[in-house]
Amino acid sequence: MTEVLFYHLERQTLEQVLPRLVQASLGRDWRVVVKAGSPERIQALNTHLWTWADDVFLPHAAAGDLRLTEFAADQPVWLTHEDDVPNDAQVLMLVDGAAHDDLSRFERCVFIFDGNDETALATARADWSRLKVEGFDLTYWQQSPEGKWEKRG
Repeated sequence: MTEVLFYHLERQTLEQVLPRLVQASLGRDWRVVVKAGSPERIQALNTHLWTWADDVFLPHAAAGDLRLTEFAADQPVWLTHEDDVPNDAQVLMLVDGAAHDDLSRFERCVFIFDGNDETALATARADWSRLKVEGFDLTYWQQSPEGKWEKRG
């Protein structure tokens, strides 16, 4: 069964957390698909992942980038706003309240939500409740005041 993790952002932004989570997944030899709510958000994340750190390279491509579309299946990380998974990813990361039709096809699904946004918080709570009823193995992660991720549930 798919392992589902919820990351509650309070002290850092998505732009600070997402690259590290992607990097950790790649370190386990997993392919990743990141789904956001809009093509504009995907383009912003695409640009960010190219420049987020001088000493780390995160190989990726985004839906809508015509230069790389034909190589989508080869990408370790695929960014999209749709349910496409051309790279046969083991990990799905959902941001900005995005949803996916079939979580069971992944080994791990990561919901990343902004705890300072009431709408995002409500969406995450609804997702948690729905997935719990569906029998998924859920884990909740929250940052300590020192910024360390702590498992809370």
